[in-house]
Amino acid sequence: MEELRATIGETLFRNEENGYSVVNCRAGRENVTVVGILPEVASGEKAVFHGDWTTHPQYGKQFKASQCEIQTPSTLLGIERYLSSGLIRGIGPATARLIVQEFGKDTLTVLSEHPERLTDITGIGKKRAAQISQSYQEQYATRQVMVFLQSYGVSPSLAVKISKVYGSAAQEKIRANPYCMVEDIEGVGFLTADRIALSMGVAPDSPERLSAGLIYALQDAAATAGHTYLPTGLLLQTAGRLLKVDPDLLETHLSGLLLSRKLRSHVVEDTEGVFLPRMWQAESEIARRLRDLQAAAQTVMSSTVSAQIRGFESANGIRFSETQRKAISLAVQQGLLVITGGPGTGKTTIINCILSLLDRESVLLAAPTGRAAKRMSEATGHEASTLHRLLEYGGEDGQFTRDEENPLDCTCIIVDEMSMVDVFLMRAFLRAVQQGTRLILVGDADQLPSVGAGNVLGDILKSGAVPSIRLTEIFRQAETSLIVRNAHAINRGEMPILNQKGGNFFFERRPFGEDAARSIVELCSVRLPKFLKTFEPMRDIQVLSPTKKGACGVLALNAMLQEALNPPAADKKELNYGDRVFRRGDKVMHIKNNYQLEWEDGKGGEGQGVFNGDMGTVLTVDPEDKELTVLFDDDRTAVYEYPMLEELELAYCLSVHKSQGSEFTCVVMPAVGGPPMLLTRNLFYTALTRARQLVVLVGREDAVAAMVGNNHIARRYTALAERLSELPGAAE
Repeated sequence: MEELRATIGETLFRNEENGYSVVNCRAGRENVTVVGILPEVASGEKAVFHGDWTTHPQYGKQFKASQCEIQTPSTLLGIERYLSSGLIRGIGPATARLIVQEFGKDTLTVLSEHPERLTDITGIGKKRAAQISQSYQEQYATRQVMVFLQSYGVSPSLAVKISKVYGSAAQEKIRANPYCMVEDIEGVGFLTADRIALSMGVAPDSPERLSAGLIYALQDAAATAGHTYLPTGLLLQTAGRLLKVDPDLLETHLSGLLLSRKLRSHVVEDTEGVFLPRMWQAESEIARRLRDLQAAAQTVMSSTVSAQIRGFESANGIRFSETQRKAISLAVQQGLLVITGGPGTGKTTIINCILSLLDRESVLLAAPTGRAAKRMSEATGHEASTLHRLLEYGGEDGQFTRDEENPLDCTCIIVDEMSMVDVFLMRAFLRAVQQGTRLILVGDADQLPSVGAGNVLGDILKSGAVPSIRLTEIFRQAETSLIVRNAHAINRGEMPILNQKGGNFFFERRPFGEDAARSIVELCSVRLPKFLKTFEPMRDIQVLSPTKKGACGVLALNAMLQEALNPPAADKKELNYGDRVFRRGDKVMHIKNNYQLEWEDGKGGEGQGVFNGDMGTVLTVDPEDKELTVLFDDDRTAVYEYPMLEELELAYCLSVHKSQGSEFTCVVMPAVGGPPMLLTRNLFYTALTRARQLVVLVGREDAVAAMVGNNHIARRYTALAERLSELPGAAE
């Protein structure tokens, strides 16, 4: 890291939300451009920057600052320039000159300690003096906080966020209890707060640290593994490793957190579990609302259902199995039903039949992602929406307009891809479902569970408290697809059939990761489009990887595929963000729910909210204003300002988890080995069931066999099944 001492010149660009700035400076006899997250600066101020020299493809040599310390002006000219810069409200050039003439080198001391003396100057009354003093104090505090936080390794962008929340009290609050930032400020995790605390001399066994560590252990378990609780013993061990203290030392602090209701405990499967209150409340509420819906069931059409099903079969030239017929009958006669089954078992056909038996106009269709909803619409000819749009999301914290006070107006709701739904989305959805509404939940229980916390579909089925039908027979039209047959074989622990003549499931042997990666790029860019003339690489081919790192991981393959499918060109503008380059035409995915991001749909419609898993293409890039526009697959467009680019990733290659709810014409997947905890049978199964027409595996046969044989499913500690079975009226 290099040091640059310079005098501030003109600020060319500044983002007020996160402090990202582009500033002209003078270092010796040289004019330099400094970029980075900076406090507001004034022309003529002197600063010390720490960072690295970089070369921007369009703007040339720049100093990318990671730390900045503004030196207090000491000369009369420097003080006057600072005051007249516009940073201090209530002071213009003329007033700045009068103040400096009056107080000289004591000017800044007067502003901070004796602002009442400003009234000695003609034209400055008490109100204006107070405004000037407050503005100066805010500026000074922000700069001091940034210097204070950066000395403990806090990034400039996070330092700006912290100073905005705490203002001039930031240092006092953080010194008193650094862990308060974990709860107060989004983006500050326990590890950041802990690093600051230990650097400040907080004792490793301080009560604040141990309590914060216990809470963080539960938060991290939810975020990284989807747990809604942890058994008490496991929580103490996990927190003990994190905090590097004896787990026995944590028991007293855990008891205190339980007594204060900051954590909750409940016996799950004969073992005491510890919950974050929001997790406990979410699972409890889901269970109660599901049982209420079930109890409010209204049996109708029982005498005519069989005849109507036969009519649908005749009209569509099909014949349902007994299990499928039972599923349809239950769907129209029960208040609540779960239908689960793998690919080719006729779930979509069953939905179509249910729609024909009910009043289609009063039935709502929904799915967790835009792609899944679009696929549902195409398969049924009936409009489907994402759950977020159905609930009319909005508000800073992702509140939904639809709830108990403003429920969904319909007689039946069918939700597909239920394996993707986490506890918080499920709770929000159930709050908007009126009593007496039929609810049909459809999904594949053998797929990976939701990325978010919980195991909603799996727990509902496990509880036995909700009527459910499992479809196992492959529908006649799907029997010819090796994708479908192999998916079911893999689910049974059997090796897939590879390279069958006339099939749609292929394997290419490449024993080494680097060779496999090159082969995957060639398949996507040249061989598959040439072999299948209708395949368009960006639209129809999707690479899925089980791992993030490695030669065939998501990161490496995205870089290689971007270079092959959308290389740099003179007519393609691009924008650098961290280690990523976004250019016009790139395939991208949004990776974090953003309830405020505005969009337009090309039909005059507009709204807010882009969600984790939404995919699209970079439509335009504006390097000067540092923003780009994305056209999503559902024809919405959204503009991303520079700080928001952290919510975008290249999507030429996706992780299998990120692909859930999507379906692609062709899936290409590396099979080169890796950590057994990642390369599991249900992950392999989930990846293959994303493909409609073609699957190509590249790698080693033994890696394929290892995934098929690895039926380890990491335990998710969730309590929805227990809560459902505990409620009155649960099945014995």
